[in-house]
Amino acid sequence: MGTEKTRSIFEIKTAAMLLAVSCSIAWAFAFPLIKLGIKDFAIAPDDTASKTLFAGIRFFAAGAAVLLLAGSMKIKIEIKGKNNIFLVLLFGFVNTTLHYFFYYIGLSNQTGSRSAIIDSMSTFILIISSCFFFKEERLNSRKIIGCLLGFCGIMLVNLGGDIFSEFTFMGDGMLILSAVFSAMGGLLTRVVGKRCDPLVMTGTSLLFGGGVMIIFGSMTGGTLMRWNIHGVLVLICLTAISVYGFSVYNRLLCCNPVGEIAIFNSLIPILGVILSCVVLGEPFRKEYVIAGFIVAAGICVINSNEAFSKHGNS
Repeated sequence: MGTEKTRSIFEIKTAAMLLAVSCSIAWAFAFPLIKLGIKDFAIAPDDTASKTLFAGIRFFAAGAAVLLLAGSMKIKIEIKGKNNIFLVLLFGFVNTTLHYFFYYIGLSNQTGSRSAIIDSMSTFILIISSCFFFKEERLNSRKIIGCLLGFCGIMLVNLGGDIFSEFTFMGDGMLILSAVFSAMGGLLTRVVGKRCDPLVMTGTSLLFGGGVMIIFGSMTGGTLMRWNIHGVLVLICLTAISVYGFSVYNRLLCCNPVGEIAIFNSLIPILGVILSCVVLGEPFRKEYVIAGFIVAAGICVINSNEAFSKHGNS
């Protein structure tokens, strides 16, 4: 009975909404924290190996913590079948290793506020691509209009002369690649989550993906030159964000249609922009607020029919 109640809360509309909002708030904090962590550990802007090592430690620790949490909940830590093991490892490689490899590089070469907006591309890619992979997700005019609004919001971030005048491959380009792999990870979540416990899936994928990053970062000369209390605290906070965010969000994706959960990711770019300006002291531009609301409006248009009409009485 205890397990059923724990799982059912992710399927109750009000609870699912609140949990999705909490995930967005947690991930929004990651934007400024990552930049602070890179600074605290004295990682140079062009030191890709050390950035990879830093990220790998975060996710490896998060994966271990999630598996310990699963064990404390009496969940059996096992993945049955070679195919399922392969899918979980693939999920970890795509959603953790590739996603965050490009994410950390892009974020460290771009402002946190701009990164928060560009990162929201993953939401639209996930919603559109899910229509081709899952029968319950259908492409309609709302999703098309919503995605157009979203991309307009992302383009607005580049205002100022030539629309691509501020575009950089190592900044914006890396963040776009990160968004693509993030969306692929979202698709794999639905597939893998049906084959094993979502918490076991999350912990194993983070552990594996983080481990690959640690090995790659170390073999390519990565090192964390400077350790201090502030840097360690930042790393602990980032690990906690991963533990909570991925554990809850992956379970939500497994229990609900992709569109109904993705709508709440609209909060991430808005909060990420605000937090980056407040915490990092980055210059505030009115275009960030406008772009954030356009992105949010796009996701609302995409999901308004499903999220509000379908469960309006639940």
